[in-house]
Amino acid sequence: MKLTSRKTKNLGHEGKSTAIFVVTALGAYMASLDLSIVNVAFPSLERSFPHDATSTLAWVITGYSVVFGSLLVVAGRTADRLGRRKVFFWGLAVFCGGSAVCGLAPSVAILIVGRVIEGVGAAAMLPSSLGLLLGAFNAERRSQMVALWGGIGALAVATGPSLGASLISIASWHWIFYVNVPLGLVAWLFGRSVLVESKTDSEKATPDYLGAVLVALALAGIVLGISQGPTWGWTSASIISSFATSIVLGVVFLFRSAHHESPVLDLNLFSQRSFTFANAATLLYAMGFFAMLLGNILFLTSVWHYSILSAGLAVTPSPLVVAAVSGPAGRLASRIGFRRVLTIGSILFAGGLAWYALLIGLHPEYLALWLPATIITGLGIGFTFPVLSAAAVSSLPKERFAVGSAVNQTARQIGGAFGIALMVVILGSTHSSVAALINFHNLWWYAASMAAMSGLASQLIRTHAPLDTAN
Repeated sequence: MKLTSRKTKNLGHEGKSTAIFVVTALGAYMASLDLSIVNVAFPSLERSFPHDATSTLAWVITGYSVVFGSLLVVAGRTADRLGRRKVFFWGLAVFCGGSAVCGLAPSVAILIVGRVIEGVGAAAMLPSSLGLLLGAFNAERRSQMVALWGGIGALAVATGPSLGASLISIASWHWIFYVNVPLGLVAWLFGRSVLVESKTDSEKATPDYLGAVLVALALAGIVLGISQGPTWGWTSASIISSFATSIVLGVVFLFRSAHHESPVLDLNLFSQRSFTFANAATLLYAMGFFAMLLGNILFLTSVWHYSILSAGLAVTPSPLVVAAVSGPAGRLASRIGFRRVLTIGSILFAGGLAWYALLIGLHPEYLALWLPATIITGLGIGFTFPVLSAAAVSSLPKERFAVGSAVNQTARQIGGAFGIALMVVILGSTHSSVAALINFHNLWWYAASMAAMSGLASQLIRTHAPLDTAN
């Protein structure tokens, strides 16, 4: 490992490590926040752009997820090669620039372009921030810190709706994007004095940027086919062509990954059983989680007729629970193993979703029915997402942590994009509250089934694999 340092403030080792955690966690928070903060803006976006269909507006979310997920591994390799500090700050600047474009967007098309730019910046920030974090802590503390870092990301996703609702109520939907600019400035000012440059000497080859484009187009084709299937017809030429093109591009992508010197997806990583099944569990979990996240906001505003602010506040208990249990979940996983903690988390998440599906009706019953369900699902999220992040890289050599984590984050974003696309199909377009309620029940059952399948995949993760291995 080649290290190049800049002059930093006279902080003790522990204080400097804490400062690095704060900066890198802020980067992870910003990147993850934009996965969910847009959800609560959907009613406002529909009013601002009344001539655009829901399936088109959904690309404001899925476009970000697809680009974010497709570039994460390439960005991780670029950070290893050019310097993690440099790539982190570059990503921060691009992300904030994309946020400004989104805030100023006069049309859905420009808004989607801004979200794509944000996705590029977020992809650069996330793996580089983890690489910087891992270099700041010794082997004994890595598992806990990675779990906390992952918990910050999960917390950002969960707090997005309440923060977004507040900004929209005070100002407008434009401010859910503008808020990233001051956060980015804080991260830049603080980070430039505490972050130390690091790069890996072995990363000599140029990353496969063409492969990243291929996988992004392949995923976009799948999402397009899923989301537009009900409108265009599942057997229409357009939908069949979309899926067929995705398959062809996916095959070409896998071929390049198998033969490129520095591929987007290092297929050799999947020789590690824990890595393979932790990523499978992450993808399945994200397919349910992101569908639930947007679905709950839409339910509260369309069926229970909550205001945007009330809907945002109604889902706030869940992120509070996530924040409370993420750290203890990481420590517990270090003691009793990933598999047991992930089993607990999956059962809790599926149970909370089943509660929604079985008990939630047309009439608002927040304290008696909604609050218990959101607390249970919050416990499930806190015990699962951050621990999956740690489990995914636990069996990898230390020099592969950044790339391994990028693959895991890719699985999360791809799962999220698929989940949102399936949510659009499941909810459909209805003109009665009863029909809408039935569709939301179907959505919650779908999300519960994804949680259950994720729990099953987690059973194939090694029982105990702390992040101090270097095999």
